[in-house]
Amino acid sequence: MHHLLGAYLLGGLEPADVSRFEQHLAGCADCRRELDELASLPALLDALPVADAVALTGPASAAPATPEATALGAVASAAEPAALLDELAARRRKSRRRWAAFVGAVAAACLALGVLAAPLFNQPPRPDASYSVEAPGGLQVQLALMKKAWGTEVSFSGTSLPTQGTLSLWVKGQDGTEDRACSWSATPGGRSRITGATPTQISRISSVELRTEGQQTVAVISMVDGSSGAH
Repeated sequence: MHHLLGAYLLGGLEPADVSRFEQHLAGCADCRRELDELASLPALLDALPVADAVALTGPASAAPATPEATALGAVASAAEPAALLDELAARRRKSRRRWAAFVGAVAAACLALGVLAAPLFNQPPRPDASYSVEAPGGLQVQLALMKKAWGTEVSFSGTSLPTQGTLSLWVKGQDGTEDRACSWSATPGGRSRITGATPTQISRISSVELRTEGQQTVAVISMVDGSSGAH
């Protein structure tokens, strides 16, 4: 019955065999001692199916017919747990290496996907309308309008702008109303980039004007006839 110790520990015996082995275990101090020594074995099998672990014990051998064979069988049986533990440890290490390689591959794939997809997801939304103004003196203005539920988002950028005072963008409606979308302090380099807002819907805007602090018009972009210019 000693050769069933491994299968008993791993839960690989039929119910009838379990009953017979437990009866043997009650009267065999050697089996009980060895069972205690192998109590931690199931923890080593978390990466292996039970059937594979049981297979490692090898087929049960026939009962020895001579004292010499009995002694030899006892030595072989005593060596089985150590061999089993060594084989399980080796398989566990291989399983860990395979798992580490798998995790590494998945991480690399996710990283590659993130790198490739980042430009797609990080692209700013396309404006609903865009305009530009260029003047002989070097002034350049770009304007982008985007529809919103509450009105219109106004994105402005420009170069060779006035370098002193306060600048502002004014939105003129088709009904004659005016609304200041944004204002900012001029920069020494004459470059500015800013985003503003107006409650006027994009379809109701007639023009957008860039003005100085003294309300002097620097540039006008018309949405009605498509004309634009700098002053």
